Amino acid sequence: MRLKGTNNGTREERSCVTGNNRVEFITHSPEETVDLGRKLAARLPQPCLVVLEGELGSGKTTLVKGIVSGLGVARQEEVTSPSYTLVHEYGRERKVYHADLYRVEGARELATLGLEDLLEQEGTVIVEWGEKLLDLETEAQVKIRMELVEGDDRRVTIEGLEE
Repeated sequence: MRLKGTNNGTREERSCVTGNNRVEFITHSPEETVDLGRKLAARLPQPCLVVLEGELGSGKTTLVKGIVSGLGVARQEEVTSPSYTLVHEYGRERKVYHADLYRVEGARELATLGLEDLLEQEGTVIVEWGEKLLDLETEAQVKIRMELVEGDDRRVTIEGLEE
């Protein structure tokens, strides 16, 4: 997989770093992060649990915009953070569930969300702040770690993608 990047203002192709079923990208703008999400969508197994981890403002929802639009279930503009509603559902025939566990505290509150029920569906479940899923005894098929590098630059490390 290749991603266009920038280097001192000039456009260039950047290859990912791979190893142990792990790929790493650096994106340089929100648009590149959305584009990476679109490309990832084509490689996600179906059904799938995607877990996103990373600090506040690291670009998790921006990447999800690309994944959801890349799966063809909603336009990028329709994808918003479910921080207050906790779970958004996209699509009719093909379902994508987008959960945000930022405000969830403890296993009891997590259990009330019904994530276990969503995981039994034939859809894609994307969970931001996925490190809070540890209590569910659920293992992600795809794990994505987002990191702030500098300015708009983000390091995106992905494990579990299909070849």
